[in-house]
Amino acid sequence: MTTKTFGRAMVAVAMAGTAMLSVGISAGAASASEAAASIGDNQPNNTHGVWCVQHLINDVARQNNRATVDEDGVWGPQTKDQVLWFQNFVHLPTDGIVGPFTGDNVLYHGDQYYGGKSGYCFTYVPSDSGLFE
Repeated sequence: MTTKTFGRAMVAVAMAGTAMLSVGISAGAASASEAAASIGDNQPNNTHGVWCVQHLINDVARQNNRATVDEDGVWGPQTKDQVLWFQNFVHLPTDGIVGPFTGDNVLYHGDQYYGGKSGYCFTYVPSDSGLFE
């Protein structure tokens, strides 16, 4: 293989890697929280999503001297009460369901290591990303 051919091959490999990287980035963004189901009574309640809601709202509760709930990933009456408290605390409609608007607020106000737009929970908590733009 000549130096010229080798150089062209390296450019092709670099371009293919860049294309694969940009596909991976856009695929990751598409699978984010816009696809996560609501969390609450009569909802699918993904264990990861419920845990995230419990953890993130507990963070807000601790900051405001409120009792926390078990972070067990199981939706139940105590978690629902905590969601209702949170919705009231941040002046949202209080329905006990974590849909996109409540999810935005949970991600925004809770522990930023897990919340925010780049934390672990962004994939599992429903959000329309309204607070992050």
